Amino acid sequence: MKLLAAVVQLNSSADTARNLATTERLVTEAARRGAGFVALPENFAYLRSEGEPIPEAQDLGGPWAQRMAKLAREHQITLLAGSLPEKVPGESRVYNSSLLFGPSGERLAVYRKIHLFDIDVPGMEHLKESKAVAPGNEVVCAETPFGGLGLSICYDLRFPELYRKLTRQGARVLAVPSAFTDRTGKDHWEVLLRARAIENLAFVVAPAQVGVHGQGRASHGHAMIVDPWGSITAQVADGEGIALAELDFERQDRLRRELPALAHTRLL
Repeated sequence: MKLLAAVVQLNSSADTARNLATTERLVTEAARRGAGFVALPENFAYLRSEGEPIPEAQDLGGPWAQRMAKLAREHQITLLAGSLPEKVPGESRVYNSSLLFGPSGERLAVYRKIHLFDIDVPGMEHLKESKAVAPGNEVVCAETPFGGLGLSICYDLRFPELYRKLTRQGARVLAVPSAFTDRTGKDHWEVLLRARAIENLAFVVAPAQVGVHGQGRASHGHAMIVDPWGSITAQVADGEGIALAELDFERQDRLRRELPALAHTRLL
């Protein structure tokens, strides 16, 4: 089986209407070019400057989710809505939640970001995601028309044990929708994505935010797709856009047979 996948790269801001319109345009372009699976980045509908309040949080059936479900249904694609702020009952904070929609517009899965980006590097950057976001606690490997899809978001990328668990649950593709910071991204983004692909002999699909989003907030970009051998098969070099690559699952099966490292794991 082969599948054409697409990653979307956005420069989202506080202008939600513009962000959603750009998202719909790029998803439509990817579908027109034959993509059966399209992935959006973290905070695709709204990305604030550091320290600014998050807008009204969404229910899982809220307007942003409804628009993405409609988009998936119209184009008959599997669509990963990278992440949006989900209401948390009894909490002032939100979940940073990734929603997966099937070709009929049905919601296939929800993943709530587990690892939150709290960092204070003198002279570099200060971000504290946990001030506004509550952590999730469930590892989610979703069943899709093309097999297991392991869900994660951005900072999760630095925790390899999550991806090994997803692979053990049947993930063939690992999704990493991100708004990776510009400073860390230039040194770590590609290296970590390729490492997660190689370690798990899995496809890695990593849509991304790019550029300046407001005061104190900029993203590295370089949305990409990596194959199970660690090769980058598609990448958005700069600006907003899409990149497409074929996922060859028969080749993945062969690579997993020829290099059976997943079966050789001793430490559980």
